[in-house]
Amino acid sequence: MQKVILNNGIEMPQIGLGVYQVDDTEQCERVVLNALASGYRLIDTAENYMNEEAVGRAIRKSDIKRDDIFITSKIWINHFGEEKTKLAYEKSLKRMGLEYLDLVLLHQSLGDYYSAWRALEELYREGKVRAIGVSNFYPERLTDLCMNVQIKPMVNQIECHPLFQRETDLECAKHYNVQLEAWGPFAEAGRNIFSNDILAKIAKTHNKTVAQVILRWNIQRGVVVIPKTTHKQRMEENIDIFDFSLSDEEMKKIASLDTGHTEIINHHDWKIAEFLNTVKGRE
Repeated sequence: MQKVILNNGIEMPQIGLGVYQVDDTEQCERVVLNALASGYRLIDTAENYMNEEAVGRAIRKSDIKRDDIFITSKIWINHFGEEKTKLAYEKSLKRMGLEYLDLVLLHQSLGDYYSAWRALEELYREGKVRAIGVSNFYPERLTDLCMNVQIKPMVNQIECHPLFQRETDLECAKHYNVQLEAWGPFAEAGRNIFSNDILAKIAKTHNKTVAQVILRWNIQRGVVVIPKTTHKQRMEENIDIFDFSLSDEEMKKIASLDTGHTEIINHHDWKIAEFLNTVKGRE
């Protein structure tokens, strides 16, 4: 498994399994067990995914040592605040039946995230979590956070795929030595991405699937990817991306697909910000 090194020196697998919308308990547990059996060592969940318990059970049932698995969860907006954030983290640990997480993220760049960040800094200093980071922070917010905190984020998890390539975000993350991680790396199948002519031709050249080409493209950009699937065969295909490389010309062709805007959720839309602030985190 190829890994990246975060700015605090710990290693993070460059591909993992996301379990967003896998909220059926038995299914989620089975999916995580299949992923671990297929070689995945990064599992990404969140308090609001409603499946932390299933993720924890799968990890405990597997024959893989806890220290060999990189586990991420996220804290929701209404749990931002120095005491509320620490309490939310402890609840996530309890739901998963774990003693620590490898990475905890602030789920959105909304609400009182500065107080929440101070809580994460404290948890990190106390050794209760191995790494801390953010999710859905655009470059100006990531910059502002990095300029005004004691411990910079180790990770920023954002929507990132060939249709929304986030070059400015990547530039900003590299500047502050923050690892970029892609959620929705397949654009949630938007704009018929799996039938795209450019991607299909590149895939045929390498005897790979379009999905494998998409993941390989982000891997070569230094981005961590967490594709979601509930199918074991696709899991195995998604992780089988380290035996080929895309040429500079192929990377340029994929670069031409960038639309410059989201295919999933527009965080710059005030109505989206309003809606996200009405959602309550899991108690």
